[in-house]
Amino acid sequence: MRMTDSRDQRLRAIADLIRTRPVASQDEIAEALAALGFTVTQATISRDLEQLGAAKVRRSGLLVYTLPEEINPPASDGPQMETVFRDWVRSVDFAGNLVVIKTPPGSAHLVGVALDRAELPEVAGTICGDDTIFVAVRDVVSAPSLAQRLQRLRI
Repeated sequence: MRMTDSRDQRLRAIADLIRTRPVASQDEIAEALAALGFTVTQATISRDLEQLGAAKVRRSGLLVYTLPEEINPPASDGPQMETVFRDWVRSVDFAGNLVVIKTPPGSAHLVGVALDRAELPEVAGTICGDDTIFVAVRDVVSAPSLAQRLQRLRI
């Protein structure tokens, strides 16, 4: 078996675990993987979660991991996007044709997915780090108004 085969199997196992039950910690993932015969470190699990695009969301009062496809896609910057922004965005600012959004650590991907799925016409694309999202706006003139609109979603 090649190294990538093992990694791919592990990624599938983690994704299946997240889809089938609430998983609140990397320790839970490590225990479940050990039961399946995988020996992994916390650092490996952290990298795997990042590669899968997993993010923590609040469900039934608990923070649990979820995969990007499990997040309901908002059709616009309506109620679902408002909820994501209210719960996960700390600040919104702009610089040139970029809107810069700050989130708690590990939450940028969740907000980025919501933005991408909103298909806002002035947005060319997003780049997500751990706690920061750069939103590329199609022109410099639109960046301040988009930043203000996104800032209002936080309230």
